[in-house]
Amino acid sequence: MRTIYGLFVWLYLVAIRLYAPFSAKARLWVSGRRHLDARMREAASAGQAAPDSPPPPTIWFHCASLGEFEQGRPVMERFAREHPRWRRLLTFFSPSGYEISKHYPGADHVFYLPPDTPARVADFLDIWQPRLAVFVKYEFWFNTLRLLYRRGIPVVFFSSRFRLEQYFFRPWGRWFKKQLALVSCFVVQDEASRQLLHQHGITRVVVGGDTRFDRVIRLRENPAPCPVLAGFASGAALLVAGSTWPADEKLLLPLIRDKSPGLKAIIAPHEVDPVRIAKLAESLGEGTLLYSGLKGDVPPGTRVVIVDRIGLLSQLYRYGQLAYIGGGFGKGIHNILEAATYGLPVFFGPNYHKFAEAVELVEKKAAFCVTDAEGLRRGIETLLADPFLRERTANTARRYVEQNAGATGRVIEVLEGLMPTGS
Repeated sequence: MRTIYGLFVWLYLVAIRLYAPFSAKARLWVSGRRHLDARMREAASAGQAAPDSPPPPTIWFHCASLGEFEQGRPVMERFAREHPRWRRLLTFFSPSGYEISKHYPGADHVFYLPPDTPARVADFLDIWQPRLAVFVKYEFWFNTLRLLYRRGIPVVFFSSRFRLEQYFFRPWGRWFKKQLALVSCFVVQDEASRQLLHQHGITRVVVGGDTRFDRVIRLRENPAPCPVLAGFASGAALLVAGSTWPADEKLLLPLIRDKSPGLKAIIAPHEVDPVRIAKLAESLGEGTLLYSGLKGDVPPGTRVVIVDRIGLLSQLYRYGQLAYIGGGFGKGIHNILEAATYGLPVFFGPNYHKFAEAVELVEKKAAFCVTDAEGLRRGIETLLADPFLRERTANTARRYVEQNAGATGRVIEVLEGLMPTGS
């Protein structure tokens, strides 16, 4: 099976290089890894006091993409405060995470993750000599795990959640499940994940919760104002639609084009390809502006602002009264907690059951699943017509977020327990 896995990695590398001429994201993936070892070696040696001096103790954080980065920030930032002597290395698999976060001040070095081949992983570990490796949520690279284990480097996954339908627990997934035993500790989101891992012989597991709750509370308490949209948001009910895909926009467009609910909207599509943005703006019609085109106050008569930049969405929910979160007609919904922390009633499509926070907020009637445009309209009109219902829903959402805070401290305890003596 290891040979088959190695073949899969090789085929992936070939495929993404062949695809690069046709995809901006694939081009970034390839170009970002060009001369990667040389650039990392130069950065690592620059941080040493002298060429022959030992490197500072290094903790390595890895995030698949931007969502995992936001999930991991509370842990990275608290670790930096409490252990300032440690060098902090941050890697990303995806360009959507790296390109937004490559200047993140909470890390000493930010790079792409090298391909998961034994030789490239060995070079990476030789360069950085991490004393602790930390993976946010998922992203299992099995050559990397094996070499970390062989070198005696503790490995922690946090904010993970496991379900029976995952490939580890399928009859054909035995080899993959066996690799989980190489992990020093899983800090999982819930008791169900702990029990599932225990049933399959993975016992180094701690229930720690989800650090996204800590992150969204911090965002709420330390807002980054967006004055150009603050004025636009005043004087009317505002729907913030985040991380939308075309299937989500099929529900949103009839509602937004119909002026009868008296609704304004901010739409932040998940992908901001210029062709897609232009098509969406054309579909929405008169009164639609792009965020990138705003030079001052939003002109009167504007009903919709399309956010054609990545990285702004979490700042925008604070201006809304309602939220729609995309992804529910595809692989699964995106982050709803960024909206819930501000007390926004949240709507999304039917594919949400893999996300505990969505299931629980639906049960508490602070989030609502919709399957068509008419259902979305009815839900929004009901909340807009009843301020008391809207306020009760808002309070429920805020309380839910606050009651689930605290995961960061539990993750830090696990990391400190695995740090080398005297560090």
